[in-house]
Amino acid sequence: MTSIVFMGTPKFAAVILEGLIKNDYDIKAVVTQPDRHTGRKHKLTASPVKQVALANEIKVLQPEKISGSSELEQIIALAPDLIVTAAFGQFLPDKLIKATKIGAINVHGSLLPKYRGGAPVQYAIMNGEEKTGVTIIYMIKKMDAGDMLAQAELPITETDDTGTIFEKMSVLGRDLLLKTIPRLIAGKIQAQLQNEAEVTFSPIISPEQEELFLNQTAQELDWKIRALRPTPGAYFKKFNGKRTKLWQITPLEEKTELEPGFVVAISKHQLKIAAAKGSVYQIDSLQPAGKPRMKITDYLNGVGQNIKLGQKVIENDK
Repeated sequence: MTSIVFMGTPKFAAVILEGLIKNDYDIKAVVTQPDRHTGRKHKLTASPVKQVALANEIKVLQPEKISGSSELEQIIALAPDLIVTAAFGQFLPDKLIKATKIGAINVHGSLLPKYRGGAPVQYAIMNGEEKTGVTIIYMIKKMDAGDMLAQAELPITETDDTGTIFEKMSVLGRDLLLKTIPRLIAGKIQAQLQNEAEVTFSPIISPEQEELFLNQTAQELDWKIRALRPTPGAYFKKFNGKRTKLWQITPLEEKTELEPGFVVAISKHQLKIAAAKGSVYQIDSLQPAGKPRMKITDYLNGVGQNIKLGQKVIENDK
């Protein structure tokens, strides 16, 4: 039986771990992030990967950083056939990789060499890509730069956001991994070098990147909103006088001569706003600071009842 040490933290990784367990791989240990305080009540919460491990009585290791930790030596002592990582977010020391009998492999959420880094799904959606996917690579001490073992594509639809893509991608990654491991063990895979000329990067989203701007078209706004949904959300600094997150918009075919930020049309159930290059979008749901997320009808009947046709409702943008 092939022995594995699995490393990962979020739900994306938990789905992959469950697949390995159900297919009778010998999971010697799971390495995941320490428990974190989450939610409004700051409850100390185990990661999705830890929850799966505990439910299956698998040893859990939780170093803040694996390099130089006591947990590192414990993993090396296990001498697994494989280390499998998925959304682990740390480089593996060379001596750890060399301690495996076959190697260390990573399930990465992009079509490498595009979107190396920690936020590949967000950047793919934000940049208007029509597809993303999963690539399984050998781990090396360079971010997502190892030779490729397998790859599978996933279309990005007009309604997908980071949440829905991760749900689909976790299943795609699980299934691709389960097909890849037996072929890797049997020596039936010829690893492929990544084309360095095609490399792009996707660093972790910064707080500054959450802001929406008047110089973005309706389509660009939609891409960014969906890229930052379900978390952390995208906002205008001053929408009807308040910092406001836009959770869902619909880019429209119609055009306008109004400047970005002006109200193109308004009714009891609809609010259309001008964006860059004459584009127009309809706001479907939003969340003013200090308020719950709400449908546009509820907003217009409450906080937004002062909004008028032709008014500039978005201010103070770059």
